[in-house]
Amino acid sequence: MKKLLIVLLTVSLGLPSIKAAEQDGDTYIQAPEVVESVARGPDGKVVVDVSEKVDSEIDMQAGPKPQWIWRAAKSFNGEQIIVTKTVEVNSVNASLLASCDNSMVITINGKKVHSDSSWESASRLNIQKYLKAGANEFKFECANEGSVAGLIVKLGFKDKSGKVSYVISDESWLVAKKETPDETAKAFLLGALGRSPWGNVLSADANNAVGLVSAVPDGVFQVPPGFQIEELYTVPKDTQGSWVSIAFDNQGRLIASDQGGKGLYRITLPTIGSDEVTRVEKLEIGLSSAQGMLYAFDSLYVSVNGGPGSGLYRLQDTTGDDQFDKMEKVAEFRGGGEHGPHSVRLGPDGKSIYVIAGNHTDPPTGFSSSTIPTNWSEDHLLPRQWDARGHAAGKLAPGGWIARTDEQGKDWEMFSIGYRNPYDFDFNADGEIFAYDADMEWDMGTPWYRPTRVVHATSGSEFGWRSGTGKWPAYYGDSLPQAVDIGPGSPVGACFGYGAKFPAKFQKGFYCLDWTFGTMYVVHSEADGASYKAVREEFLSRSALPLTDAAIGPDGAMVFSVGGRGTQSALYRVSYVGDASTKLVDARDTKFAKERALRRSLEAFHGKASVGAVAASLRHLGHQDRHIRYAARVALEFQPINEWENEVLALEDPVALINGVMALARQGGETLQAKAVSALQNVNFEKLNKQAKLDLLRAYSLVFVRLGAPGVASAKQVLAQLDDKYPADDIELDRELVTVLVYLNSPTVAGKTLKLMAADEATDGEEITDLLTRNKGYGGTIAQMLSNRPEIQKIHYAYALRNLRYGWTLEQRKEYLQWFVGANERSGGASYTGFLKNIQSEALANMSEDERKLIAGEIVFTPPKEEDLPKAAGPGKAWTMNEVLALAAAGLSGRNFENGKKMFAAAKCQSCHRFDGSGGSTGPDLSNVAGRFSNKDLTEAIIHPSKVISDQYRAMNIVTVNGQVLNGRLTSETEKEITVLTDPVDATKLVTMAKDDIDEMFPAKQSLMPEKLLNTLNQDEVLDLLAFLKSRGNPDAIEFK
Repeated sequence: MKKLLIVLLTVSLGLPSIKAAEQDGDTYIQAPEVVESVARGPDGKVVVDVSEKVDSEIDMQAGPKPQWIWRAAKSFNGEQIIVTKTVEVNSVNASLLASCDNSMVITINGKKVHSDSSWESASRLNIQKYLKAGANEFKFECANEGSVAGLIVKLGFKDKSGKVSYVISDESWLVAKKETPDETAKAFLLGALGRSPWGNVLSADANNAVGLVSAVPDGVFQVPPGFQIEELYTVPKDTQGSWVSIAFDNQGRLIASDQGGKGLYRITLPTIGSDEVTRVEKLEIGLSSAQGMLYAFDSLYVSVNGGPGSGLYRLQDTTGDDQFDKMEKVAEFRGGGEHGPHSVRLGPDGKSIYVIAGNHTDPPTGFSSSTIPTNWSEDHLLPRQWDARGHAAGKLAPGGWIARTDEQGKDWEMFSIGYRNPYDFDFNADGEIFAYDADMEWDMGTPWYRPTRVVHATSGSEFGWRSGTGKWPAYYGDSLPQAVDIGPGSPVGACFGYGAKFPAKFQKGFYCLDWTFGTMYVVHSEADGASYKAVREEFLSRSALPLTDAAIGPDGAMVFSVGGRGTQSALYRVSYVGDASTKLVDARDTKFAKERALRRSLEAFHGKASVGAVAASLRHLGHQDRHIRYAARVALEFQPINEWENEVLALEDPVALINGVMALARQGGETLQAKAVSALQNVNFEKLNKQAKLDLLRAYSLVFVRLGAPGVASAKQVLAQLDDKYPADDIELDRELVTVLVYLNSPTVAGKTLKLMAADEATDGEEITDLLTRNKGYGGTIAQMLSNRPEIQKIHYAYALRNLRYGWTLEQRKEYLQWFVGANERSGGASYTGFLKNIQSEALANMSEDERKLIAGEIVFTPPKEEDLPKAAGPGKAWTMNEVLALAAAGLSGRNFENGKKMFAAAKCQSCHRFDGSGGSTGPDLSNVAGRFSNKDLTEAIIHPSKVISDQYRAMNIVTVNGQVLNGRLTSETEKEITVLTDPVDATKLVTMAKDDIDEMFPAKQSLMPEKLLNTLNQDEVLDLLAFLKSRGNPDAIEFK
């Protein structure tokens, strides 16, 4: 096989021998260290030397079984230990396999080579380069979270004769408490590889889920050619927490914040290439939980998410001793958690402070102005369904937002809305905002899934996030599109590269950090009309790299942090050491300056009534540039409607008329409905370009939603205009046409749409396997979905047709329901099956009772009948938690996979839970429960299901004004009514009621999951079920050997 070249940047700086954070009085210090990285080629792909692959020459699955070890039989939350082993070797190749529950830092001969905080996927390293002939010292700094802890290691060595030898973790290894490293003792044996709860984490199957194999060894960074990464500081998690936000102060020092309650820290960074160390001191100000920080106006502004209360805080040094001594909460934010308030930035005017927040945060209390008309609404023509698993149910517009305030934080103005959970944003050199928004991964495989994305956030912008199925498509004319899609992930920090001593294109790039897949993207944008077009490329990545934030320092290097959600935190620095010029460039974009200036002149009218605004807005409603049209419409909506309603209806340009009618629909009253519909009917649909056709259909939707439904005669006239235009042989146009035609009860839409649903549909997508290898747990789930992609367009058709009450034949009803058979065999996100069930349920609810009886045999998602479920052999018993734990402790090996699968159905688990791609959706997907739950956690969840109930699955108790009491999960909610699923097994048991009929609604204390589900099972059946749940659906898992 041809040998390929790998480029490794490993530079010795001759630094002091400080390899981890050490305490020096009140200060922690650590020497920087260049870490291993591999360069990507011009095509963005990494070229790898096959000799670097872990198992290329050494079979790490052969040889003796290693033992799980620790300091004692039991551990405690927060325990930290040091495990050492000295090994005599003279090898030509060497490999390491290791896993630690929960995290570890590996040092070989005094050099830190790897860190990992995910025990479910073992670390796999080629370590020959770190070894010397003779004695070699291996050190593992281990930390525990929760109650269960363990370390397992296997080392493989090949000598020049080809002989392979192994060293395994066993009682000969030495263990010490971190605080007393010299007081060592022999390791305590917890059990051999394969024991519960870890299983065979070192197996090739466990580490290559769904065939995800990375070309780059674990722990090695991928970077563009010429870039170097240093590790500056490893955060002591027990005392300094897990850092999620960083910012530079006015003296070039870095400020960092723990996500929890361990405070703020000030870091003095070493000069690049010097023998200086990183110095970290805690700021004694009593503030923590920052998810955004800004130094401005001689103050540190801190966007706090939780802790002493969500809000914007201002810290000042009033005594001149270089310590913050004054803390003022300048604004309160109502919201928190991971969708709470996030980043804070100084505006390009040097006077305004901007804050961004997620969709679980209300707009700033009492904001005094807004560049967006504040009558925001859901604006769905067909009823929306909430997420099938209950996430963000009841959350309404505006969703996530950007707002700005003054130095004192007194006056607030809403600037941009319609986000899901944007964590960070920044201003480009032209003074324009770019923001990085999150996806809803449970939506994958549905038409309403929106990948993580970067948007150009202009004044008054709306990006259309709505909960559940309600997310607006990017082509809606009353919203703005993304600049570029990034893909699946979890957006965190973002910043422009201005001031970096990088090659020119990297100075101008917008850097976006993804926590889930450990990837930092750089987005390259260029002016395109009044906005920008953009492309993304990967800048740096590594497996197990939970990125959190980044900032460009005064020395021209980038500093970034990792951590979050309690993971091991660290600081890194990126600098350029290649040959390209790093001369600072002017990042301003001179192209399309006139278009941007025109857009901004219209935005000057946002938020207020102004002389000249109507004329200027009317003049540009039909502009060919979408962002200019948008700015003109928003400006028009702020002017008194009596000054422009007649002018809009008289417009001759069809594009201007359509956009003007959108404004009328959003700001007018019901008396304008007939005039608006009549104006749109006069538009020649066939002469419009595609975007204008989409805008016409959206304008109709807004008129019907906001100004009222059309009468029978009016509806017939609109049908005459649109019915024969469907299908249009265009994905987006057909989505909007079927939506409007269903709303208008078209007599032909059912037949036409069923023909489209019977045709083949392309399901290809972007290749992202390399990305998925960086988080094999989450990535494996996505990989399974991508190998069996749903037909997304057909899901939209089914979703629309569920609302069609009339115009069906009996055979068409049967054909529609049969479509769900194939759809259910495909793989999607966690809510995919639940959405399908809810779509079918609502379709059934919109049938007559006679129709339901006649097509009963065609219903796909029927509740399993008690008599049809497989039966346990028994005899059963009233199992207690301690009894089940005792069984599991004896070992889950040699179990029966097929019987475990049978018991999953017999115990009724399958009725509500998805596992390995099939099953119900009322409860959480259990496919990866092995990676999240110990035996104790899993047993407790089965025996005592009401002890801990996630908000996502909690039922509601509803008391009506007539005294009726209902219990169930909300599946949909509008302004006037709610729909409740009253039977967790039967997706057809839906009750819809008016909100006016509800006297009281409150969360139920009892889980929808019943108790005593194990009581029909005997001992072997219980063990087989537990083994099945721990196996991730793999019949070759260690539990069955």
